[in-house]
Amino acid sequence: MAEAGFDMEACLAGLRRKDERAASDFVRELYPLVLKLVRSHLPRRSSEEDLCQIVFIKILSNLDQYSGKVPIEHWVSRIAINTCLNALKAESLRPELRWSDLTPEQAVVLDSLTSSPAELDPASGAASRDLVETLLGALKPQDRLLISMLHLEGYSMDDIKQATGWNIATIKVRAFRARQKLKKIFQEFNNQEKA
Repeated sequence: MAEAGFDMEACLAGLRRKDERAASDFVRELYPLVLKLVRSHLPRRSSEEDLCQIVFIKILSNLDQYSGKVPIEHWVSRIAINTCLNALKAESLRPELRWSDLTPEQAVVLDSLTSSPAELDPASGAASRDLVETLLGALKPQDRLLISMLHLEGYSMDDIKQATGWNIATIKVRAFRARQKLKKIFQEFNNQEKA
């Protein structure tokens, strides 16, 4: 959201006049939002700084397409998420995940998840997050985005609809299918471990 006292309308007017100071203020004001979205949907082989720059280049070069009917933050969020989706699609090599691909810490977390219903040791939190990222990395970009938004970031269906442009029925079906894929990937890891 815009900082208190920041006049976004004046900034947008300056951007339309090609004012460099307005561009600098605009980037400074919206950078935290874009960075948060990029970090949430960062492709494995991309730099967050590079992706943020790409997002702002797209925003500034397409500013004439902003109608003003929605808050600028919504429009910027949509561009950032779509840029991340496109970067994820560009990662055409999607190697098969194997037990041997996991770090020792991730293997311990996965082993404890499959052998005991007990809660994980708090010290294994980083390994758990890494494991989740590894499993999510095996999904298609759109499935990864949806699962991240819905289950990791706590977005509502309406928030996801606003950010992606998908209808609620599509979101529900994709989320179900993505969860099924994650379950299958998890079971494959478990089977490899037992073999």
